[in-house]
Amino acid sequence: MPIELNHTIVHARDPRASATFLADLLGRAAPFRFGPFHCVELDNRVTLDFIQAGEELTIEHYAFLVSEAEFDQIFDRIKARQLAYWADPAHRQPGSINHHDGGRGVYWNDPDGHYLEIITRPYGGG
Repeated sequence: MPIELNHTIVHARDPRASATFLADLLGRAAPFRFGPFHCVELDNRVTLDFIQAGEELTIEHYAFLVSEAEFDQIFDRIKARQLAYWADPAHRQPGSINHHDGGRGVYWNDPDGHYLEIITRPYGGG
């Protein structure tokens, strides 16, 4: 059996709201419950399992590889919600996207400050 990522846990102040935010922007099905988690399933069956954060919340980075068409759809949803976005993870290039490796990429933050990213080409793949 090949080794595959199955799920990862995302700490959130409001797990349901954060999971719904991500599912809506990525065009995924509504989050489903599994125990204390609100889960967002991706096409490769990996889930992001949102759980209630404790006192301190460590900010993480989640990058999603998408097709050109999916990029357009997701980016349209980001702009329609008037979310701030950047071409870089350091937030030094606001209001623009990058074209690394011949693809497109953009960063934005979820309600808890996690860095979210969509790319159309894996880094180093161009």
